Amino acid sequence: MDVAVLLFEGFDELDAVAPYEVFQTAASMGGDLDVSMRTLVPDEGVTARHGLTVEPDDVLFGVPDLVVVPGGGWNDRESPGVWSELDGGTLPERLATLHDGGATVASVCTGAMLLAEAGLLDGRPATTHESAKSDLREDYPDIDVRDDRYVDDGTVLTAGGVTAGIDLALHVVERECSPGLAEQVADEIEYDAQY
Repeated sequence: MDVAVLLFEGFDELDAVAPYEVFQTAASMGGDLDVSMRTLVPDEGVTARHGLTVEPDDVLFGVPDLVVVPGGGWNDRESPGVWSELDGGTLPERLATLHDGGATVASVCTGAMLLAEAGLLDGRPATTHESAKSDLREDYPDIDVRDDRYVDDGTVLTAGGVTAGIDLALHVVERECSPGLAEQVADEIEYDAQY
């Protein structure tokens, strides 16, 4: 399974790095996963919300099996993050194209706002960070906003705030590899899973 964690300026560090670590750990334990951090355009370094700069592995070419979309900066509309990605429009359009091409798309935290803008959450159950749920309900009334830690609706998955991305990633490992492997990963990272 080809997993692309999609980076953009102002993404929240843990939204991207936590699922990345879960998938990499699963791969090191024999899971059929190839995970990388990618961007839409070539970039030598992407600066996250709290100042961490990450060197992406590659540009997102083709259609991976799974695209993980972090959130970041929903309540700070002056800095790079989800808001600027919504305004630009390129990322939501690309997510729609990737999903239409067969990719499963997952969001962590306010990354759900990008999926909503892409139309991927229309008529679906979804969740996001608590601070963005009212915006998700108001701006996208066709979405069934839930209070769940994560929501799996087949080819579209969403996770609540920050650490819920760990649960979502463990759920994907369970779903795509095996329950036993997901348990091994949770034990390895000493995480009390809620998936």
